[in-house]
Amino acid sequence: MPSPAHQHVNKHRPSRRGLFTVGGGLAAAGVLGGGIAAFSGAGADAAQSPGAAGASPSMSPSTNSSTNSSANGSAGAAATTPAELTHFAHPGLLHNAGDLHRAKVRVAAGRDPWLAGWRRLTGNPHSASTWRSRPQVTVVRGAVPGQNYTVLYNDIHAAYQNALRWRIAGTRANGDTAVALLNTWSATLTTLTGNADRFLAAGIYGYEFANAAELVRDHPDFAFARFRKMLRTVFYPMNIDFLTRHNDAVISNYWANWDLCNLASVMAIGILLDDHALFRGAVTYLKHGQGNGSFRNAIPFRYAGQGLAQWQESGRDQGHSIMGIGLLGAICEMAWNQGVDLYGYDENRFLHAAEYVARYNLGGDVPFTPYGWRSGNGHGKWCEQTVISATARGQLRPVWEILHHHYARRRRLATPNVTAMAEKVRAEGGGGDYGPNSGGYDQLGFGTLLYSK
Repeated sequence: MPSPAHQHVNKHRPSRRGLFTVGGGLAAAGVLGGGIAAFSGAGADAAQSPGAAGASPSMSPSTNSSTNSSANGSAGAAATTPAELTHFAHPGLLHNAGDLHRAKVRVAAGRDPWLAGWRRLTGNPHSASTWRSRPQVTVVRGAVPGQNYTVLYNDIHAAYQNALRWRIAGTRANGDTAVALLNTWSATLTTLTGNADRFLAAGIYGYEFANAAELVRDHPDFAFARFRKMLRTVFYPMNIDFLTRHNDAVISNYWANWDLCNLASVMAIGILLDDHALFRGAVTYLKHGQGNGSFRNAIPFRYAGQGLAQWQESGRDQGHSIMGIGLLGAICEMAWNQGVDLYGYDENRFLHAAEYVARYNLGGDVPFTPYGWRSGNGHGKWCEQTVISATARGQLRPVWEILHHHYARRRRLATPNVTAMAEKVRAEGGGGDYGPNSGGYDQLGFGTLLYSK
């Protein structure tokens, strides 16, 4: 049984009906058209213990990202609020024009670490212009008959990697291959299905698809209107369905990654489609949402004076913890490229979580506060983790360069563990370089090439 403190935390969970509004009114899951106006909610549903000594499950009310500054330098060059954003910059998802130009110039000059990153890209079979598309009408993810989602994620990474080679080296064959991949999929795909994992497919592959498309949006042969329609009608409805209904489970049932991949997709689609409502809704959910993907729920405990904050999946395993860091890093970078600073939100809450996960996966000790939540349907079943998990400890994924180059280089903050992890993974590869299973394709990668300053 949960302790009285745990029961008290769960007692006042707001209704799911208050989660999602469009144009000032309640919206059913899957509504299209204008998109999200806001995800609203009043804090964590995950039942968290009051905290051990030095752990703070809640801080003072968070300030707006545009004015959120602190002694440790959380304020950055990005100073726009979502409400003030009047137009989107393109390219403006994971890579802006400056990133791409710098990589182009440094690679042409034969300079490392950019050249080492370029060699990782060109050495990956997915980046070859000879890659051929295998589009499917229906993509299935989950342990059910007909599972075929490996075809989708391989083709997405091939499109992205070929698009990068086209943008950086100007090779026409790579650009043509990237566009052909995106065009054939948008002409074919109509359905994502499977068990609950279908929502992971909608989130991960939605944000990755959008990033590949952003790189070739000005290619003359890109069927952009049709691709936009595919994202709007196949991926986005599932993203919103999950974020509003959570597959009809108690809202704390799903780990942070599930929310985060769907938020990444909503944000990426919003930017690609110039849909401000989608972008604003994703940012609002990250700050105030009830699901485990919001900042306060994904990072439930901070450790005063240690520069560390516990990640929500730390008691589960380290592979998923690192995946979550990668997803939130991608979200923060996409927002930054539109002038909105989520990296610095709540006094660099994300940096402290990244330092925590990096430190533990480097072999260091970290504090751990028991973490409790409810799983299943209805009121849910009480669960609790009392120790950090060592499962998959030390796993390498291409998620650290983006964080190192933001916090250590852009912001000039101390990032000893994040930087050490970035150095350990350098030069970062991408899909196909980290094993054949889906986990090796959860991040687009190549951060050494794209983010080195």
